[in-house]
Amino acid sequence: MKKILLLGSGELGKEFVIAAQRLGQYVVACDSYAGAPAMQVADEFEVFSMLDGDRLQEVVAKHKPDIIVPEIEAIRTERLYDFEKEGIQVTPSARAVNFTMNRKAIRDLAAKELGLKTAKYFYAKSFDELKAHAEVIGFPCVVKPLMSSSGKGQSLVKTADDLQHAWEYAMGGSRGDIAEVIIEEFIHFDSEITLLTVTQKNGPTLFCPPIGHVQKGGDYRESFQPAAITPEHLAEAQRMADKVTAALTGAGIWGVEFFLSHENGVYFSELSPRPHDTGMVTLAGTQNFNEFELHLRAVLGLPIPCIKPLRIGASAVILSPIASQEPPHYKGIELTCEEDADIRIFGKPTTRVNRRMGVVVCNDALDGDLEALRDKAKRLASYVEVY
Repeated sequence: MKKILLLGSGELGKEFVIAAQRLGQYVVACDSYAGAPAMQVADEFEVFSMLDGDRLQEVVAKHKPDIIVPEIEAIRTERLYDFEKEGIQVTPSARAVNFTMNRKAIRDLAAKELGLKTAKYFYAKSFDELKAHAEVIGFPCVVKPLMSSSGKGQSLVKTADDLQHAWEYAMGGSRGDIAEVIIEEFIHFDSEITLLTVTQKNGPTLFCPPIGHVQKGGDYRESFQPAAITPEHLAEAQRMADKVTAALTGAGIWGVEFFLSHENGVYFSELSPRPHDTGMVTLAGTQNFNEFELHLRAVLGLPIPCIKPLRIGASAVILSPIASQEPPHYKGIELTCEEDADIRIFGKPTTRVNRRMGVVVCNDALDGDLEALRDKAKRLASYVEVY
């Protein structure tokens, strides 16, 4: 049995803890608020700001974990190097977490060091810098905080008149204490995919079937697997994913995002060194192990012989229409109980407008109708009311 310190206890962390408990591991779940989803299924929990490096050090010293698993961006990540030197395993590695928690580091690694194809980009530490770079990039363009998650602070800027709002929105959506944005060329893509990539301690890098997804305001709303992609584009995406994860080092699952253009091919977009929100579609039983089970097995060093596609799948999120500090209630869950469908209520203790509160997942045979399955997932999710 290993003692795992989970840094971040949202819905993805909760599913990871469930996978860990099934293999007899001991988990201490941490987050900045009490009652977070993963805390509800963990062995112990701690409530503190993980941006407080001294407090993080105290928690590590108290629990003496074998493994640290980061699940969010708002962590004093430079401390992870120290923990690694002390012999604590950081997942996938301290280097990986430090690079990927900051869009500047990962984008420069991908574009400048590894030569992966990306959108043109600049960084801006002030609104004046943002305006100057926008003149070079042109419109439309995309503005994002250097540190954020789930699309927070991200906006599509169509004209110069939208820049002020984009700057303020990015600053408001930034996680951590980095007051800087990235401005990117808008890629006219035909679709975008998440390629879940599993790196192993003593085995080959494996790839899940590609996952398509739909976002709104940069935030995931639905995902489906497998996404349509040509064999040539899939091979290119796998090559890029293998290259960037090898450079970052470590074992675990990575959510590697790509833009696909029939005209211009595959563009590297972003990377997360942990289970990905769009990967919740794997909870539908689309493959022999879901993304959380894969992450755990890679973290523990258990051999993963293969990732085998079993079914097609679709997911659709359940959003809150209200903001309240009171525990939420749910109506209509019984309406989701159709054949080959399932529902997860995350157990978040409070609500805010458009906060993800649950997800519906559906599956069908490998030769089934994926578009019909996507419609089914969205229909079932629409029946659930948060109040």
